[in-house]
Amino acid sequence: MTLIIENVHIAPVSGPEIPSGFLRIDGDTITELGPGQAPDVPGAERVDGAGCLATPGLVNTHHHLYQWASQGLAQDATLFEWLVALYEVWAAMDAEVVEGAATAALGWLALSGCTTSSDHHYIFPKGRGDLLAAEIEAARAIGLRFHPARGSMDRGRSQGGLPPDVVVEELDDILAATAEAVDAYHDPSRSSMLRVAVAPCSPFSASGALMTESAALARDKGVRLHTHLAETLDEDEHCLEQFGLRPVDYMEKLGWLGPDVWLAHAVHLSDTDIAKLAATRTGTAHCPSSNGRLGAGVARVSEMLRQGANVGLGVDGSASSELTPMAGEMRQALLFQRARYGPQALTARQALELATLGGARNLGRQDELGTLEPGKLADVVLWRAGGPFHAAVTDPVCALVFGPPPPVELVLVGGRTVVAGGELRTVAQDAAGRAGADAHRRLLRLAGERGVTAARRVHGD
Repeated sequence: MTLIIENVHIAPVSGPEIPSGFLRIDGDTITELGPGQAPDVPGAERVDGAGCLATPGLVNTHHHLYQWASQGLAQDATLFEWLVALYEVWAAMDAEVVEGAATAALGWLALSGCTTSSDHHYIFPKGRGDLLAAEIEAARAIGLRFHPARGSMDRGRSQGGLPPDVVVEELDDILAATAEAVDAYHDPSRSSMLRVAVAPCSPFSASGALMTESAALARDKGVRLHTHLAETLDEDEHCLEQFGLRPVDYMEKLGWLGPDVWLAHAVHLSDTDIAKLAATRTGTAHCPSSNGRLGAGVARVSEMLRQGANVGLGVDGSASSELTPMAGEMRQALLFQRARYGPQALTARQALELATLGGARNLGRQDELGTLEPGKLADVVLWRAGGPFHAAVTDPVCALVFGPPPPVELVLVGGRTVVAGGELRTVAQDAAGRAGADAHRRLLRLAGERGVTAARRVHGD
């Protein structure tokens, strides 16, 4: 099947913009694009993109889908306070909670122009069903490319870690379950809709043995590595106290720097840290809304880009960024960098590249995703940048990034329609939203049955 999008402003990311042109899609692949009138292809489906901006699909490189069910809690907490307040709540989750939360969260991502999402799921309470399978089923239904990162924690409070022992697993069980997940689900093919990464949670919740053995497992299986790192100053202090090293140096010691690794947050980096990430081609997922919500700080993204380090974007878990849309993270990234470094720190087009090609590089898919060019997979978003309000901004990329994102007209994943006219087409949109609300109510009920009360505040004021 051939689909032609015509009369559209194209921002391919990989080359010059085309103010009025066309995209030709054959099957799941972009086969042609250019200025002017589209070719006459008998039998082709045609979409009039007049007034729209075409971009690559956005790539979300850090999320915790299950957290859709715990939004609005611990509203005034630091990261460590927020985690301590919520670990016991999350311990009550089951597969039904995860599937409902993931359905709503992935649907929300699709409606904000996201076509590929990773997910870092690191809590697996015993006897609560197959949580990984639940979120994979939700991604299949919504129709996004999905990169679940099988997370893990083996370092509870009794071992000097932050999480309570009830939410951690044994090392051998983690390695066995992770290997099983990769074998069962990872599809390395070019047009893959499902790839699995290996992802111990963080230095303050995973032992050195788990980190090193996970790296060995991932490299043996040929999959990527992911973890949280350098998110807060508390983490800096924890690593210095526990390991005698700052976070990036600790990762280097464990063999966790390299082109197959991407790190979430990377807020508190020294000049030497940035140089190491750039030299080793270690990626980072910048999550500005969550970093702001938790008061973690502002990552040195502009400096990282100047040094040649790769940076993608992530919305982070819904419980630390609430209803943040993927497109909104471009604006947050732009504003945070300018607030820190000045108005030339990050441009609208650089922000778009972070959300597309930067994300694709984090996931090792830069040859397939992240730009609009012949041979790439047809993951395409049309934004109504020429609508009655956004039309006052004549630069459509500025209209996309500087203000509230324009409405989404069309989202294609491999040429398949996921969103059209601003509505989900793969699942019933209202039902997807209700699934998330139901998951929230179920999680709080299950936590209450365990004697855990979820508080909006963690302080007595």
